[in-house]
Amino acid sequence: MTSENAVEVTNLTKHFNGLVAVNNISFEVKNSELFGFLGPNGAGKTTTIRMLTGVIKPDKGSASIFGYDVVKQGLKARQLMGIVPEMSNAYVDLSAWNNLMLVGGLYGVNKNQRTERATSLLKKFDLYERRNQLVKGFSKGMKQKLLLCMALISDPQILFLDEPTSGLDVESQRLIKDMVREFNANGTTVFLTTHNMEEANQLCDRVAIINRGKIAEIDSPEKVRQQSCGLQTIEISFDNPVNAEDLLKLPSVNGANKMGDKLRLCVDDTGAAIDALVDYARSKKLNIISLNTLAPSLEDVFLQLVKES
Repeated sequence: MTSENAVEVTNLTKHFNGLVAVNNISFEVKNSELFGFLGPNGAGKTTTIRMLTGVIKPDKGSASIFGYDVVKQGLKARQLMGIVPEMSNAYVDLSAWNNLMLVGGLYGVNKNQRTERATSLLKKFDLYERRNQLVKGFSKGMKQKLLLCMALISDPQILFLDEPTSGLDVESQRLIKDMVREFNANGTTVFLTTHNMEEANQLCDRVAIINRGKIAEIDSPEKVRQQSCGLQTIEISFDNPVNAEDLLKLPSVNGANKMGDKLRLCVDDTGAAIDALVDYARSKKLNIISLNTLAPSLEDVFLQLVKES
C-alpha cells in the first residue's frame, strides 16, 4: 500500500481517568518530511506518539501510517516504523552488537543484512569500537545512540523520536541531530517530539504546536514565526529625534520604546509598518539612518501560543 502522506490523523482523542489527554486532533505528515511535534509537559505529545505507534488505542478517531490503519492493520503499520520512546532502554545485559542482532531478528531482517546494517550504524554513531561491551557500562549518550541504531536496523520508512536529545551532552546532541538530518535526507520520514525550540527550528520542515491536547498551530518554523501577531519587531533610527508616542499612531504599530539612539517597534504586519514609517519620515522631512526587522524566535511564538490556548 502506498500513500502520499506518511501519517494521517483524523479526530484522534484519548482520555485518562476522565481527563482529555488528546482532544480531537487532525493533521498529516508528508512522505520524507521531518515533522516536529512541540508542546509543554502534559500537552499530549507522548500520548499521541503512543497511539500512532500502536502502544495504546485511541478512544475516538483514526490514524494511519503510509495508508495502514494503526488499529486495524497495526502489524503492517509497525513494520514500517523505527521507534525511540522517551522512556526506553536497550537490554543492558547484552552487548551493543547483540542488541542490534536481537532487534533486527524481531523485525525479520535476515542475518546478512543485520550484520551489514549493524556495522554501518555503529560506525556512524561512533559505537563500533564498543560493540562487544555490555550496555550496562554505557553512558546515557551512548545508550541513546544505540537506541537510534536499534530503531534504524530494520531500515524503517518512518522514524518516531520522542525527545531524543533530552539530557545529553552537547557533542552527543550534535551527532544525533546530524544523523537525523542524514537519514531524513535519504528519504526516511521523521516524527520528532522535543521541548527544544532551537532544535525544532534547525531540523524541522514543519512543526505542530500542541497544548492541553489540542493543536494550536501547524506550519513551517519560519511561517509560524512570521504569522505570530504582535511579536515581530522593527528597529529604526532617524537623523533627528522622534517621539516614540508619535509612532504608536502608525498602522500596525502596537508598541514603541526608545533603545539608545534607536526606536524598537512591536508590529503586527512588518510590510505595512515599514510603508507607514517611510511615509512618516517623508512627511516630517526625516532621513532613515537604519532600519532592521527582527523576527520572533520560535520559542517566543511557542510561549505565546501556549498562553493563548
